[in-house]
Amino acid sequence: MRCVAVAVGAIALALSVSCSGGDGAGAQSLAAADTPTAIAEPALPNAPSAAPTPQADTVPARFTFEGELTQGGWIRGQAPVGTASVRLGDQQLAFDAERHFFAAFDRDAGPEAELVATLQNRRVETTTLTIAPRAWQIERVNVARRSGGSSEAFMKRRRPELARIIAARAIDTGAQGWRQQFIWPVRGRISGRFGSQRIYRGEPGSYHSGIDIAGGDNATFVAPADGVVVLATDRPFSLEGYLLIIDHGNGLNSAFLHNSAILVREGDAVRQGQPIGRIGASGRATGPHLHWGIKWRDARLDPLLFTGPMN
Repeated sequence: MRCVAVAVGAIALALSVSCSGGDGAGAQSLAAADTPTAIAEPALPNAPSAAPTPQADTVPARFTFEGELTQGGWIRGQAPVGTASVRLGDQQLAFDAERHFFAAFDRDAGPEAELVATLQNRRVETTTLTIAPRAWQIERVNVARRSGGSSEAFMKRRRPELARIIAARAIDTGAQGWRQQFIWPVRGRISGRFGSQRIYRGEPGSYHSGIDIAGGDNATFVAPADGVVVLATDRPFSLEGYLLIIDHGNGLNSAFLHNSAILVREGDAVRQGQPIGRIGASGRATGPHLHWGIKWRDARLDPLLFTGPMN
């Protein structure tokens, strides 16, 4: 659900328009409104000039935001004037000098979330967000889920990989890509959709955490938004293969899996549209494709809700 909400003064004006939710199939493996300016009455002839009318504050007195109020979606917004702190539920949000912030909703987010601002005068402004559910593609198969965990030999290799991924996603580079409208990193057939899941005789498997694009073996893909490279592996990881992670700032990051080549290095600042890698089938992959996942903090998000449909 593509939404824009504007609230001015004590009166909230909410505007919402429908948008495509982008549900589908896949395999398993991420403003302020201007307050009207007061206009002084013209002075009568020979009357003394009136004092200048103070300019109305154009910073919102309540929350304004836009985005996708649905599971796997996001919002960008501006907190009320005089805000001292902002939170989404129990998560504290970072905001800039103009009170702009970013927040998002996990694939399994509940039906409501509260956006709360505590003002410097200790007043509290609360906006309740309605999070639309998604009709995920669920495939029910009449076979038992594979029993047993991973072998100790596999986990000996896997633990250091997971530690590097977690450490990379914890890096705050101050990147500003979170403010941008994202673009597709590559164009091609979508072979796996975010959120799809298999149920094995009533036991749920892991859902697909990103979107798969069959863009052609060795095809070049680009940065969907500005950011800084926080992980660029020099050897393939056991599952992800050659893995690239870009921090877009404010807790938002993109991961690109199964690459045949990575064209940037850790610490590089990248611009939207810049070539950053080539599609491959490294790691655990059945064929060449780009798996693109997006996370905000611990929430896994649907890339389709950042770009819109591929034309």
